[in-house]
Amino acid sequence: MYAPPRYRRACEYDAFVPEPLSGDPVSLPAETAGVLSEAERAIGALNARAHPALQPLARLLLRTESIASSKVEGLQVDARGLARAEARRDLGGRVGADALEVLANVDAMQLAVEESAESARVELRHLLAIHASLMRDAPAQVRAGEVRAVQNWIGGNDYTPCGAAFVPPPPERLSPLLDDLMAFSNGDDLPPLLQAALAHAQFETIHPFADGNGRTGRALVHVLLRRRELAPAYVPPISVVLARDRAGYIAGLGAFREGDVAGWVERFSAAAAEAAILASAYLDAVERLQDEWRAAVAARGAPRSQSAVWSVIAVLPAHPVVSVPVATAATGRSKPAVNQAVADLAAAGVLIPLSDARRNRSWEARGLLDLLSALEEGRPLQA
Repeated sequence: MYAPPRYRRACEYDAFVPEPLSGDPVSLPAETAGVLSEAERAIGALNARAHPALQPLARLLLRTESIASSKVEGLQVDARGLARAEARRDLGGRVGADALEVLANVDAMQLAVEESAESARVELRHLLAIHASLMRDAPAQVRAGEVRAVQNWIGGNDYTPCGAAFVPPPPERLSPLLDDLMAFSNGDDLPPLLQAALAHAQFETIHPFADGNGRTGRALVHVLLRRRELAPAYVPPISVVLARDRAGYIAGLGAFREGDVAGWVERFSAAAAEAAILASAYLDAVERLQDEWRAAVAARGAPRSQSAVWSVIAVLPAHPVVSVPVATAATGRSKPAVNQAVADLAAAGVLIPLSDARRNRSWEARGLLDLLSALEEGRPLQA
């Protein structure tokens, strides 16, 4: 590999090889255990409200988590930009590279939730599948879905790990560490959130991929919280809180590597609790908005109870910018019925057309993206 002259000199560096997680007892100070317990109660309360009719709200939280997780890695695509990009993609239009990466993150999170978390055991192949989905549009050298065969590092320069902020284990040390991580992830002797916090920190320390480690590692959190049934319906968007204090998040991972397990667990648990409380407030706000949409439609003369209008309103939280093909697929209703529903919703001011084109049209759900943008930024709702 070419390198400028100043990087061709011999130098030394240290790679960090963590201790295995499996079989090592975890002891937490009482205060940290209290924060952990409080966070698990908040996640439980968020999930207690779940029922099948609210399934689109689960995807809303998943989208928010994906946007925030990407933001931690420097990909700045907001909720409105992502929703419009997704609609363009679904209609065959062109989408920017950053939006494509974040949409891939949404797909990878969906894969984590739907497939990996439902399996009898968490296996390396699940993480490889998540990474392959996440990095499907990445440059060829990233090798999506494959454990790295070269040394990587964080910080410093592009040519040598000397001077890097962190150098993870050499590639020949990865296999036993990943086997240990999978064994730990399949245990059930620790509280679910504690297991997720430790597994995530260990994954980021191992850094098994050439790129995409952060996003894959945060997807692992979703897998474990779903698998342990702490968050069977709604995994709180923890990345929203982590992204807001990215430097603190990175410092917490560094402290974990230096042996401050309690400090990391407390930071992660506090973020999870805040995310759960924030998510619950926003889900309430979205449900109120849906009630406003229903009232606006009814004010024009209530459609019959089986009208596709009500079905479209129900799925809008999962598709804040919607087209007729997407609404047809999401509701399972016929295309003519959805066409009429979209027309009725547009007439009631619930759906706002994004163009005057006669073909490949999409509509934005009034008020929804404002709520999503605020949630993505981690802003508490105003009373």
